[in-house]
Amino acid sequence: MHALFEDYRVAGFFDEMFEDPETPRSTYAELYAGLRGLAPEAFGRKSELVDACYLTEGITFAHHGKEHAFPFDLLPRLVSASDWAALDMGLRQRVRALDAFLADVYGPRRCVQDGVVPNRLLMSCNGYLREMVGVTPPHGRWVQFAGIDMVRDGAGDWRVLEDNLRTPSGLSYVVQNRAFMRRVFPEAFRGHRVREVDQAPLQLREALEFAAPEGVTEPRIVVLTPGSLNSAYYEHTFLARQMGVPLVEGRDLLVRDRRVYVKTTTGYDRVDVIYRRIDDWFLDPVVLRPDSLLGVPGLMGAYRAGNVGICNAPGTGIADDKAVYAYVPGLIRYFLGEEPILQQVPTYLLERDADREHVLANLDRLVVKAVDGAGGYGILIGQHATPDERRVFARRIQLNPRAYIAQDTISLSRAPVFLDNRFQGRHIDLRPFITYGAEPHVVAGGLTRVALRDGSLVVNSSQGGGSKDTWVLAR
Repeated sequence: MHALFEDYRVAGFFDEMFEDPETPRSTYAELYAGLRGLAPEAFGRKSELVDACYLTEGITFAHHGKEHAFPFDLLPRLVSASDWAALDMGLRQRVRALDAFLADVYGPRRCVQDGVVPNRLLMSCNGYLREMVGVTPPHGRWVQFAGIDMVRDGAGDWRVLEDNLRTPSGLSYVVQNRAFMRRVFPEAFRGHRVREVDQAPLQLREALEFAAPEGVTEPRIVVLTPGSLNSAYYEHTFLARQMGVPLVEGRDLLVRDRRVYVKTTTGYDRVDVIYRRIDDWFLDPVVLRPDSLLGVPGLMGAYRAGNVGICNAPGTGIADDKAVYAYVPGLIRYFLGEEPILQQVPTYLLERDADREHVLANLDRLVVKAVDGAGGYGILIGQHATPDERRVFARRIQLNPRAYIAQDTISLSRAPVFLDNRFQGRHIDLRPFITYGAEPHVVAGGLTRVALRDGSLVVNSSQGGGSKDTWVLAR
């Protein structure tokens, strides 16, 4: 047994790296062989160096009100070229369908008239924004940037877990994880042709440029942040710097004659595209939340007039609703005339009497999620919950069934993670990122998120999760 993995256990779950305790999968064979001469102590020192570098560089994430270095595991997660080719096709298909769905929901609503999605469901989505009805964004594009959460089940098959179209986070860590891998562990790349991710911010910028108002050839873009107290503020600063655009807060922007301007030392410069990292309801205190101190008075008027692009478009959160998720395969068939390439997780809609009765009778075997939840909050994992916790959720479901969905518990795949100077199995997922300008493009890699607690299925950074560098291998 390889010294680094002598305590590692492969049992009960699909293991990303190993077929059995002593046989790596073919995708990992070269990496496994290259690690053979590395002692656990040496690997530990490299891991400590990465942690120190992250702190020095200020690569942090707020957790429980405090800034922490974003936990990073030095052993990469590898994806074969053939696996990635299928994911790439499926992700592009999914984002195209979701973009078409949003245009239809706020426009002609054919999918409702034809019975593809019930009107009652859409009108009860917290992400539905009536102020966007009848609005056509530049080029008719609603989604410029998406993060789609993927998992592998017990058989090793990929499944879509969630869609993230509001303000998907994590792209900065994809780029920085790779940079620190090359800096601290360059020998790991020997013998591998790994597709690059360092152009991802420029890929994002190209998609944002596509959102500029008609006739604007060299758009001025800004990144709108809630401010330094936001948990993802590091990412806001990183992406602004990498794209070469200003980072602004709401107080830095001004609307005059339904056009948006940014205050500078020499006066006011017109803004053509806003990459916003604040939620819909805070964008404009005039027409949305009047108590918002984060947005820009008059911004929605400028947007509705077609004088500025906002990415992603306000109202896209309707597609993130976990009840709408259950309808996405049908939306793909309806809008694209294609069969869905990617599988989903079986989902129960609790407003349906039969689904609700089944879920209430089987809470110990299912996962229950708030339809508008994010960050790993509002989740019950039945098999890990106490009887009291299950009773609380059962009551919530009975009182407001529309607020929750339930899903079969997926045996998330596991991968080796270096903890306490040894490798231990931990559950992981993958968030690939898709930019959508003239055509959708998938960043060749993604954020592999790690549940650092033993047995936990919650990988979110806001819940103390970590990450790995994701290597997409070239053919």
